[in-house]
Amino acid sequence: MKTLILVRHAKSSWDAPGMTDLERPLNERGKKDAPEMAVRLKEKGIRLDQVVSSPAKRAKKTARYFAEEFNLEKNMILLSDQLYDALPDAFSKTVEGLQDPYHTVALFSHNPGITEYVAGLTNVRVDDMPTCAMFGVQADVENWSEFGKAEKKFLFFDYPKNPLP
Repeated sequence: MKTLILVRHAKSSWDAPGMTDLERPLNERGKKDAPEMAVRLKEKGIRLDQVVSSPAKRAKKTARYFAEEFNLEKNMILLSDQLYDALPDAFSKTVEGLQDPYHTVALFSHNPGITEYVAGLTNVRVDDMPTCAMFGVQADVENWSEFGKAEKKFLFFDYPKNPLP
């Protein structure tokens, strides 16, 4: 069984004109939302084995908050250039290349690609992945290379402004 958690980076800052897109940090709301969403993920009974992030500063920082909540060492956060400004195909290739000993992996990336990828995974309709949104799916496969073609089970869709049950 393989479980994939897709996370859009938390809210970023636009305060520094001239800063490259890759360098943009999280703003105060992002710094608050990311650890809260990591706790929510843990409360769902998820146990992360690995984190893969876009190299953009805002995505890496969001990923670090999650890794800290799950007590993952820094070396368990892999950076993938494929996840920056990614189209759905790049997500598929990233997932197919994941290491099979890891059963639950979180990918941290950006819109619009993450929303487009999520929209094609299951029959659950998601028109937008807000900042720090999480989408979880599961496939009954042994290898990540089989994940793309496998039938997927929707687990959850959650985001910071989602009213708690």
